[in-house]
Amino acid sequence: MGKSTTETAATSNHKKVVIAIGGNSLISINKPVSNQRKENHFDFTAIEETTKNIARIVLDGYRVVITHGNGPQVGDILIRSYLTRNYLPEITLDMANAITQSEIGYVLQHSLKNQLAKLKQDVTIATVVTQVLVDKNDKAFSSYTKPVGPFYTKKEAFELQKKHGWIMKEDAGRGYRRLVSSPKPIKIIEIEAILHMIEAGIVVIACGGGGIPVYQTNNGKLAPCAAVIDKDLTSALLAKLIDADIFLISTGVKYAYLYYNTPNQKILNNITLSQAKTYLKQGHFEVGSMKPKIEAAINFLSSTNKPDKQVIITDPKNIARALHNKKIGTHISIA
Repeated sequence: MGKSTTETAATSNHKKVVIAIGGNSLISINKPVSNQRKENHFDFTAIEETTKNIARIVLDGYRVVITHGNGPQVGDILIRSYLTRNYLPEITLDMANAITQSEIGYVLQHSLKNQLAKLKQDVTIATVVTQVLVDKNDKAFSSYTKPVGPFYTKKEAFELQKKHGWIMKEDAGRGYRRLVSSPKPIKIIEIEAILHMIEAGIVVIACGGGGIPVYQTNNGKLAPCAAVIDKDLTSALLAKLIDADIFLISTGVKYAYLYYNTPNQKILNNITLSQAKTYLKQGHFEVGSMKPKIEAAINFLSSTNKPDKQVIITDPKNIARALHNKKIGTHISIA
């Protein structure tokens, strides 16, 4: 029989790592739509490559917590809801988030379990459907920046705005989409459960899609809100709360860059927190791309005074190698 999680960890480093996986890295973006649908929109080759590398990290003795994006998958759920609107009740945004947390969690659990079995490791993996507290007075609720769901005609958009009070906006000539707010994460509701699972040696999948945003009502109850939390910011908060040693962000590129996609493009390999702040202020990172990842890195490192903490940004196939090789990926440290 293979070693259990506890036996593996007992002979290893016990370091904790949060691995944030982008939602777009899970889908078949280079395949025709018909093929995507046949595969439930998941690119299982990419998922297998990602979990193969995560399995190596688990084998090295790290306590692993996985987070993931879910933007494309939530979009699919909302499109299905729209297409069946005359037959079935509408799926609300919080429910779509919960559905995709479970769906993606299952896909990652299944693939990672198989990868670990190949390494003769008998490891428990569990998904936590996660709520994240936001401030109902967050200034973000007065602005609507995140498009969600399908495209609508102008007539449909007007009717939906009138019926539901949705904020609708024309999107690049392709139709109208619903816009929602993106408040900052304050507290992870299920953090105690996550901490107990980590202590027990369980590989945890949590905070999918940034978590389901909830706010506290005047009588102390939690209530869902139609919003989207940036998954990298929630991942940074999670890394802080579990006192992670490494915050590893898996994205579409091997490195972060200065002057990205220009003749002056420059790889960022090993940089300090101070340098990251300077480059962010200078506007080197794109909104909706590398910018939230650098912001998340800064948030995590700014929350600690421990000099050995670090953030690593790289692509899925290099996440295991980057932990042991500072020449691979972008490594950000306090000093």
